[in-house]
Amino acid sequence: MLGNTRVRLRPTLIDDLDGVVAMENDPVNRPTITPWDRTQHEAAVRFPDFRHFIVEAGDSPGPVGFVILVGCRNRHRSIELKRMVIQPKGQGLGRACLRLLKRIAFNDLGAHRFWLDVRPHNTRAKALYDTEGFVEEGRLRESVLTDHGYESLIVMSMLEDEYRARVETGQESAD
Repeated sequence: MLGNTRVRLRPTLIDDLDGVVAMENDPVNRPTITPWDRTQHEAAVRFPDFRHFIVEAGDSPGPVGFVILVGCRNRHRSIELKRMVIQPKGQGLGRACLRLLKRIAFNDLGAHRFWLDVRPHNTRAKALYDTEGFVEEGRLRESVLTDHGYESLIVMSMLEDEYRARVETGQESAD
């Protein structure tokens, strides 16, 4: 189990996947992500290039979210934060989880680049990524088909040197 005082990550089990799919399809989360079906999550749990984690927090009896990392064995050392779903919102759990994921990506998995994409209307997530040091690289115009038409994605990333500089200035915890 990986974690800090606010959140912990544990590997997702097959028995967790009904809850994962339910979180993705929650009306609060669905507009900001592209949900997967259970089979896609099962593959992510089993495939060595992925890390699929359940997020737990404090004394909460159950999961408060899940995350998926892709490219964990990428020879270019470019790891994607494919999905981060946290419930409930507005309690700082997403920020705590993102900080933990940065430590995992750069310290444990040896990432050179940690990247993600976010939908422009997901202003809460975009603001989080901005304040956590991610840099906007560009937009993938109308690249995702949703129930309401095509949506663009903003690509954001952090490089290893940027992360290390944040650690040196105390913006990131080294452990």
